[in-house]
Amino acid sequence: MTTGYRLYYAPDNASLCVRLALEEMELPYETVLVDRTAQAQRSSNYLSLNPNGLIPVLETADGVIFETGAILLWLADKHGKLAPAHDAPTRGDFLKWMFWISNALQLTLRMTCYPEKFCQAAPDELRNQNIERLKDLLDIAESQMELTQVSVLQCYMAPILRWLALHPVGHTEWFQLNDWPRLKTFCEIMDVRPSAIRAAQAEGLGNTPFSNPQYPNPPEGVAI
Repeated sequence: MTTGYRLYYAPDNASLCVRLALEEMELPYETVLVDRTAQAQRSSNYLSLNPNGLIPVLETADGVIFETGAILLWLADKHGKLAPAHDAPTRGDFLKWMFWISNALQLTLRMTCYPEKFCQAAPDELRNQNIERLKDLLDIAESQMELTQVSVLQCYMAPILRWLALHPVGHTEWFQLNDWPRLKTFCEIMDVRPSAIRAAQAEGLGNTPFSNPQYPNPPEGVAI
C-alpha cells in the first residue's frame, strides 16, 4: 500500500470513530467490511492484522495499526491535523482527554455492553455498576471537557454518545442526552458536519446520528 489507507470496519462499530477522522481530514481511504455475523474478526486473516480480534484496523504504508485511540492519535500526528502539535501548550490537555476517553469512557461502555466477558459470575451486577460509573464520567465530560475545537477527540466522543443511547439493548433507559446539555449541543453540531454526514450515509446512521440516534440500516454488512 503506497497511497491512501485501508480501514477494516463494521457498521456502527468503533471503526466509525476512525472513519469520521479520515473524512474530517479528507484523506483517501478504502474500506474492508469485517462481517461480524460470520465472526470474521476471529478469522486467521484478521487476527494476523489484530491479534485481539477487535475492530477497527487501519492498514497504512507504515504498517498496521489497531486500537481506536492509537489510530486516531497516529492519524492526527501524521497529518498535522485535528490535534495540537507536540510542542503546543494545549498538547497535554489534549492527551489527557484522549486517554480518558480510551481508558475510562470507552472501556466502561464496553464493560456495560459485554459484562459477561469481564465477569461471568455476575454480569448483571457488573452492568449496573458500570451504568452508574458512566453517569459519573458523563458528568465529568459535561463540566470539564472542551469539545468546541474540531479534533480527533470529537471523532472519538460523538460515536460513544451515540452508542450510549442504543446499547446494550434493553438497558438504555438511564441515558437521556438532555441531562447533559453541553454534550447535547456538541452532538447537534456534529450531526451537520459534512464529514459526519458522509460517514452516516456510508453506514446508514440516519440524519441525526448523534443527537437523536436510531439503530442503523447499513448499505453493507450488519451492525451488531
